[in-house]
Amino acid sequence: MKIVFMGTPDFSVPILRGLVEAAYQIEAVVTQPDRPKGRKKIMTAPPVKEEALKHGLTVLQPETLKVEENVDDILKMEPDVIITAAFGQILPERLLTAPSFGAINVHASLLPKYRGGAPIHQAVIDGEEKTGITIMYMVKALDAGDILARRELPIEDSDTTGSLHDSLSIVGRDLLLETLPLLKQNRLEPVAQNPREVTFAPNIGRGQEQIDWDKPGKEIYNQIRGMNPWPVAYSNYNGKVFKIWKAQKRQLQIAEESEPGTIISINEEAIVVAAADDIAIEITELQPAGKKRMEAADYLRGSHELQTGESFTNDKKNI
Repeated sequence: MKIVFMGTPDFSVPILRGLVEAAYQIEAVVTQPDRPKGRKKIMTAPPVKEEALKHGLTVLQPETLKVEENVDDILKMEPDVIITAAFGQILPERLLTAPSFGAINVHASLLPKYRGGAPIHQAVIDGEEKTGITIMYMVKALDAGDILARRELPIEDSDTTGSLHDSLSIVGRDLLLETLPLLKQNRLEPVAQNPREVTFAPNIGRGQEQIDWDKPGKEIYNQIRGMNPWPVAYSNYNGKVFKIWKAQKRQLQIAEESEPGTIISINEEAIVVAAADDIAIEITELQPAGKKRMEAADYLRGSHELQTGESFTNDKKNI
């Protein structure tokens, strides 16, 4: 079975590595072009390219697949199947139909729930108790193809987008390696997605990063862990942006009840902030404007401007 693998970020790397270790015939790896990264704008290869080069694989980096010549370069490989995992571009019809076993995608949700580019983020933000991996045929519509295989993964209350990302990548690798032999033997029965169960998880926008303290504490907690490690939730204090990396939930006592966003207390290890209900947020890791990410305990040991009774705000000017 000749494979063309298409992927770009860290999520795709264990999946590609799994195919290599299983001795599949990978004709080419298609990924996004190198991009400038960091403050110095250093041209940086996508993680999948770095992994592919380690194994001596052919790498293609088309700027767009809307150019026929770029599609021709892929089809020259005569793949039996195209496998995508967080590739980042829409595949044209020719790539979907040319391979004898079709084009399949490794998607990080339990489809038809959370179609789109940020399924892991959205599952955490929404407080879901489980997520998973779906392997499905690719069609023109976004993540709408028939399902070939699914595997669930529980979401723990302590999980972040980062921890789930890493776990789901391994689940995706394992499920794909179990699915490919069945695909080759025509032993799979594709299942159509129920359109009534479809939900979407579009890429995270800047407006979703700012904490709205008028929401219940559990929702704020889920937002913080859903934005960790990227793009990171934040709030404003005295006109300055504070990124909030990690937090805990805490049940408030009646005497502690305050207006949402108010700093209720500051102890040696955390800053306790009121939400819209009786669940407060204990900030345990943060990043003040212009400084590095740090434990709240380290921040509080130094000189700082936070004061009990003052408030984080819902100021939208910094969005």
